[in-house]
Amino acid sequence: MIYLDNAATTYPKPEKVYDAVLDCMKNYCANPGRAGHKLAMRAAREIYDARENIAKLFNIDNPMTIVFTNNATDSLNLAIKGVVKKGDHIITTSMEHNSVIRPIKSLEKDGIENTIVKCDKDGFLNPDDIKNAIKENTKLIVTTHASNVAGTIVDIKSVGEIAKDKNILYLVDASQTAGVYDINVKDINVDMIAAPGHKCLLGPQGTGILYIKENLNVNILKEGGTGSRSEDLFQPDLTPDKYESGTHNTPGIVGLNEGVKFILEKGIDNIRAHEEELCQYMLDRLEEVPNIVIYGPKDSKKRAAVISINIPKIDSGEITFLLDSEYNIATRSGIHCAPLAHKTLGTIQQGAVRFSLGYFNTKKDIDEAVKALKEIEKNN
Repeated sequence: MIYLDNAATTYPKPEKVYDAVLDCMKNYCANPGRAGHKLAMRAAREIYDARENIAKLFNIDNPMTIVFTNNATDSLNLAIKGVVKKGDHIITTSMEHNSVIRPIKSLEKDGIENTIVKCDKDGFLNPDDIKNAIKENTKLIVTTHASNVAGTIVDIKSVGEIAKDKNILYLVDASQTAGVYDINVKDINVDMIAAPGHKCLLGPQGTGILYIKENLNVNILKEGGTGSRSEDLFQPDLTPDKYESGTHNTPGIVGLNEGVKFILEKGIDNIRAHEEELCQYMLDRLEEVPNIVIYGPKDSKKRAAVISINIPKIDSGEITFLLDSEYNIATRSGIHCAPLAHKTLGTIQQGAVRFSLGYFNTKKDIDEAVKALKEIEKNN
C-alpha cells in the first residue's frame, strides 16, 4: 500500500520503535515508579529518558515539565480545562480541530466565553485579529500550529508575542508539526504545547505529551495513584506526577522515545526539508489533474505536508474509496474532525480528499497518486 494518511497516524515507524516496544513488553514491562525492583527501576529510567529527549527536541531545560498523556486530545483537554474558570474568555481560530473546539465549547455551560477568530479562505490567521478579539477577561489563546485539513501554518511566534504583551496564556496544538517544525520554547512565548506521539513524533498510538511551562498551575482532571507520596490522601503537588495518575503506557512511551531519537539523529531540518520537497512536488503535479481544486497555499514553505483536494463532480468519499480499492493508496476523506476549518475553506458540504505525506514517502508515491487521480477524473 502507498500510505498517504500520515496526518492521522504516521506509518511506517522507524524500525527501532517496533524493536523498543517489543523489548519492553518482553523484558522489563513492570510498573514504573511503583517498586524498587530491577524491572520497575528500568521502566522508570526509560520513561525519564523519553522526557529528556522530548525536552531536547523543544529546547526545554526541565524534562519534568513534560507530561505524558494518551494523545493530543488528552493533552488539549487538560490544558484548556485546567487553566480557566467561570467568567474567563478564550480565543481560538476557525481552523482548529474538534479536539480544541469541543473542549472550549463545552465550557460555555460553566460560564466561560469564547471567540472564534475567522481565518482567510486559505486558512491563514491574521495575528491582528487575535489582538482585536482580546477582552479584559481573556485568559487563554489556543491555536493550531498547522491545519490538519489545509496544512496552513500559523505564525505562532507573532501570536505568542501578543499573548505575552497582554499577559494571556498561550496554548499551541502542535499535532501536525511537532517533530517536523522547530518549536523552540526559548524563542517563542508559549505556555503549553500539546502533541500526539503517534504522528510526526513517530511513536505508537496511545501516547501524547503536554508541555507545561514551569510555575504554571494547571488544575488536574483526574486523581489516583502516582507512586509518589502514597501516604497522602490528596493528590501530590508534584509535576509531572500530579498529572499522570495510574500506570504509564510504558511500551508506548519507550517506542515514542525511539521515534524522538530518530528525529534528533536525522535532524529536524532534514526531515522538514524532505517533507517540504515532497509537498511542493505534489502540489505542482496535482495541477495536471483536470478540474482539480487544491485547498490552502501553493507554497510548501507556508504549509505542512497536508494537501486536501476535490474533483467537483465526484464525491470525496468515492475518490478515497477508489484510491484504496482500485489503486491501494491510503488517504482520508470527509470533514477530518475539523468542521470549522471546512467551513472556512468552503468544503463543509463536500468534505475533501486529504493526502498527508511523511518522512518515509517518496516522489514515486506521489506519481502513483497523481496517475490514479487522473484516471478517476477521466472515468467518472
